[in-house]
Amino acid sequence: EVQLVESGGGLVQAGGSLRLSCTVSGFRLDDYAVGWVRQAPGDDREGVSCFSSSDGLRDSAAVKGRFTISRDNAKNTVYLQMNSLKPEDTAVYYCAASARDWCIPSSPLYDYWGRGTQVTVSS
Repeated sequence: EVQLVESGGGLVQAGGSLRLSCTVSGFRLDDYAVGWVRQAPGDDREGVSCFSSSDGLRDSAAVKGRFTISRDNAKNTVYLQMNSLKPEDTAVYYCAASARDWCIPSSPLYDYWGRGTQVTVSS
């Protein structure tokens, strides 16, 4: 059974940093595309970063230079390092996955989802 569990969200001031973690089970990170997707109140889900065997590690244009996705295969964990946070980054952040070898960092289309972790950035 595929499972994804996020952690690391919280309240931070603008300009601060947070690192989100996503521990996965039921599949190998090398075999799936995994991404971070966020959803602010009233907005559609928005892809933030992803990795896949064909595309490597990728960040969307909206967060490039501030957010970085990484992974630790030995720990079955995917990370999202978020720096220079802005109030508009406030959202629920989800870890998501699909059994494919490509990904588009801005796409929110995945088959498996975690429950999400809240990130709130105060001004």
